Amino acid sequence: MNGSVLSPGVASFILFSVFFVLMAVRVPVAFALGMACLPILLIEPRLSAMTLMSETFNAYNSFILLAVPFFLLTANLMNVGGITERLLKLSRTMVGHFPGGLAQINVVLSLFFAGISGSSTADAASQSKIFIEAQRREGYDDSFSVAITAVSSVLAVIIPPSILMIVWGGVLSVSIGALFLAGILPGLLLVAVQMATVHAYAKARNYPTYPRATFIEFLKSLAVSVPALMTPVIIIGGKIFGWFTATESAAVAVLYAGALSIFVYREVDFKGVLRALSDTGKFASVTLFCVGTASAFGWLMAYYKIPEALLSGVSAWGMNWVTTGLFIAFVFLVVGCFLDAIPAIIIVGTILQPIAAAANIDPVHFAMIGIVSLAFGLVTPPYGLCLMICCKIAEMRLADVLKDTMLMLLPMIGVLLLVIVWPQLVLFLPGLISPEFLK
Repeated sequence: MNGSVLSPGVASFILFSVFFVLMAVRVPVAFALGMACLPILLIEPRLSAMTLMSETFNAYNSFILLAVPFFLLTANLMNVGGITERLLKLSRTMVGHFPGGLAQINVVLSLFFAGISGSSTADAASQSKIFIEAQRREGYDDSFSVAITAVSSVLAVIIPPSILMIVWGGVLSVSIGALFLAGILPGLLLVAVQMATVHAYAKARNYPTYPRATFIEFLKSLAVSVPALMTPVIIIGGKIFGWFTATESAAVAVLYAGALSIFVYREVDFKGVLRALSDTGKFASVTLFCVGTASAFGWLMAYYKIPEALLSGVSAWGMNWVTTGLFIAFVFLVVGCFLDAIPAIIIVGTILQPIAAAANIDPVHFAMIGIVSLAFGLVTPPYGLCLMICCKIAEMRLADVLKDTMLMLLPMIGVLLLVIVWPQLVLFLPGLISPEFLK
């Protein structure tokens, strides 16, 4: 214990007790993580309050974290530049004639947006402004409108490029290119089950549909949208084929989105650019502040060797790889209800990584179990950040939308189970396109 005054048990008790007490009195997560560290730093003679500052800023000394504001800026430029509107029209020509047409468009647009932004909170904010009031006007139930908007927004952390994948790869030393490829099939499966859920709701509640678009209308919308649809191709393809790193691909995406908005679609002015920069600064500051304080919290856990103490107890259970995968998913599902996904990766991911390795679970497979599980936490109370964003924009109480939200999550749980018991669902594309990512 490096001559520490506190034992691992006492240190962990203080850390987590203070953290959960602060959360209970509604202190923001990032501040609660940092403040939970202070009592130990003041008690331990070898440490000081300045350790919190130094470890927080050490976390920011990471080239890969620059990708976070770049991806957020890409999404915001596409919003102010009219790109989102063109993708909306394309989605309508594709699925508008399905039962519950507008809600189906909601899901498909989330798929397109996920391939650009990498942020579920950005998706939830923009999609809520577009769809919730529109669905109200067309006779959709308020709880359904909020629930499908929130649930579809989680696609952004599973379908590449995902900010969670970038953080996971940087913290746990996993190939980000492999994670990008691994998220494609589970993401598409989630899109399919969400569209099937909308279909079932629409049939049961007689939600409206749009007339089927002609093939010519589809081609026209596709032709206008092709430049925008090239954004995820540039981001993912550039990373996979080694043209540039994850951070460089995010910077290229910003330049590409800016060129599209200013010179091709010509719908953004100087005020629009300033608004995009302002929104990016707000979202990025919250995300990166969480990274810093979570890293300080995780550093203290490592200092007292808390993960090793927890690991020794779990290892005695003698679980095989399937039960280990289920255990990992359960832990992340529970933690995701109370903690933001990025701090959860930094704190919990580092604890569970040796458990996954001991069960011979591939690091990429382990990452996707964790990321998909944490995605549920974005719409499950008491944290449920994406659900809270949608409720706030819709001016509804969280309790009024919980039933529909939970019903929509049930088929998505089936996809998570499939990810756990069938590793090739996530390992097939990395192994096919770039096997060296799995070595």
